[in-house]
Amino acid sequence: MALDQSALLEVLSVLKNSEASERIRHAAETIYQALIEAELTAVIGAAPNERTPEQVAQRNGHRPRTLTTTAGDLELQIPKLRTGSFFPCLLERRRRVDQALFAVVMEAYLHGVSTRKVDDLVKALGADSGISKSEVSRICADLDEEVSAFRDRSLAGQSFPYLFLDATYCKARVNRRVVSQAVIVATGVTADGRREVLGFSVGDSEDGAFWTAFLRSLKARGLAGVQLVISDAHAGLVTSIGAVLLGAAWQRCRVHFLRNVLATVPKGSAEMVAAAIRTIFAQPTPDMVRDQLAVIASMLGRQFPKVEAMLHEAADDILAFTAFPPAHWKKIWSTNPLERLNKEIKRRTDVVGVFPNPEALLRLAGAVLVEAHDEWQVADRRYLSESSMALITAPSTDHEEVAHTELMTA
Repeated sequence: MALDQSALLEVLSVLKNSEASERIRHAAETIYQALIEAELTAVIGAAPNERTPEQVAQRNGHRPRTLTTTAGDLELQIPKLRTGSFFPCLLERRRRVDQALFAVVMEAYLHGVSTRKVDDLVKALGADSGISKSEVSRICADLDEEVSAFRDRSLAGQSFPYLFLDATYCKARVNRRVVSQAVIVATGVTADGRREVLGFSVGDSEDGAFWTAFLRSLKARGLAGVQLVISDAHAGLVTSIGAVLLGAAWQRCRVHFLRNVLATVPKGSAEMVAAAIRTIFAQPTPDMVRDQLAVIASMLGRQFPKVEAMLHEAADDILAFTAFPPAHWKKIWSTNPLERLNKEIKRRTDVVGVFPNPEALLRLAGAVLVEAHDEWQVADRRYLSESSMALITAPSTDHEEVAHTELMTA
């Protein structure tokens, strides 16, 4: 519906006496309202104060609606009908923020900006009424589709020789109580040395059933070729790895193991014990690594028999990395790479504090992981070189020779 001459002159009179920013806001408000009225005319077959044979409904006043845009808050009037309902296609139900601000709010949320600061940001962009926590949540619900598609994507068509598993904990409201929720994450290294985020989930606890269901979901999506799984020694996780990932070796994270050891010794001796255990991992060949473990265990056992027992008991698990190319050892003997990813998740989620539900936690954690995954795919440097990854399937006679060359040139 075109504006008549008098309406245009009225708009001009308002704009003439306004600031530039207010002119833009008022012009946008006028155009939006005119388009809404024009759409209704087309829908019901009659203009205001008009009767036509084609008319299918009658107008029945208006209801106010504020639309927040980068031009400011637009105070619109949504027409009502005597029978039936009408909602303009330019707007979205339950959303009063236009697409430009929608993108700003979502980006701020993903970078861990608090809802109060998001509100300040929206006001700074011209939306005088700001934005509520519930509106931020509704906006970010649009992330669900993207996160879900990434989480459920097929993993078939390539192998992942190395699989890293870990969990971090965040607070969420469940059944009107604030509880700790486990965010479990799986990352992998492809046969050509690139890292990928393979999957993630949120659950009530990090128990065996939870991990088993998660690992089975990875296999159902096509996870294959796993030769080594790196994780901590959580009992439920270790049991699940053995039950689901048959044929894969398990590397107990050396960092987590060292923490467990140091928890059993006096604080004054912790630095000495840690330094001694680190020498085990400084050896250049598998045989020397195992010999050093025996030496250190015997040495520490004179003062700390419990440490000696722990080293002997965990020897096969903490030294599983020695069956793989020495060029890979530093990258596969701990979950440190995944720990860094978990820290980023915590940095973003700590801003929120307590999530309203587990789904909101999954949304934000998933968005952070999608972001990290995309960065890995475009990075110039791979996690492990393609040539070194070929060593995993090389004959054992060539394995040590090529691995030695790789170490000398690294």
